[in-house]
Amino acid sequence: MRVAIIQSCYIPWRGYFAIIARSDAFIFLDSVQFTRRDWRSRNRIKTAQGPLWLSVPVRQKGQYHAPIDAVELAEPGWAETHLRSIASAYRRAAHFDAVFPAIEAAYAQAASQPLLSVANQILTAALCRLLAIATPLMRDVDLLPRAQLEALDPTARLAELAAKAGADEYLSGPAARSYLDENVFAVRGMAVGWMDYTGLPEYPQLWGAFDPALSVIDALLNLGPAGARAATLGEPS
Repeated sequence: MRVAIIQSCYIPWRGYFAIIARSDAFIFLDSVQFTRRDWRSRNRIKTAQGPLWLSVPVRQKGQYHAPIDAVELAEPGWAETHLRSIASAYRRAAHFDAVFPAIEAAYAQAASQPLLSVANQILTAALCRLLAIATPLMRDVDLLPRAQLEALDPTARLAELAAKAGADEYLSGPAARSYLDENVFAVRGMAVGWMDYTGLPEYPQLWGAFDPALSVIDALLNLGPAGARAATLGEPS
């Protein structure tokens, strides 16, 4: 049983979905502190003028130390604004007509939510469906009490969550190699696996040279669901 645990992100990049797809269960780690100007509330698409940040407006007063799952959305029209930007940038994309309605429907559901975390999770689940990724998605606070999560150090928190989910392997992103203590998992009977994103292939994009640091929405609209899945997981399209 392989488990991955990451904070929810806004319309994440391909690598986020690659790690979900390679896991038997995926846990959103949204009880931890929200970080401003980070992937939690923004991501990039590609336009004729270059990369464009799409940032979700959140209430910041009194929330600088709030957990991700307590951060409130600030402006009710943010989803419509982002959809207009996506439509403007990708209307010429090969699979726009086939894929955009599903993206539009996911945004309509996310737009009605008061919390960033819930909106992120709705959009991530919808993008997983488009990519035919069936990995169960869970929340950290549904596995362990919030007080217990807050009392644990970062590595022990991951290990306890993975153990609670029944893992015998924890799948980590490569950035954690410098600080993750694998012994914390070993004493709980778990191995640690490391995700490698170096094999993610380039693919045809609109608007010039390939840019890898974009939301997976770019791949879906340019390649379609099967092609985007192949470009994310290295499978035949």
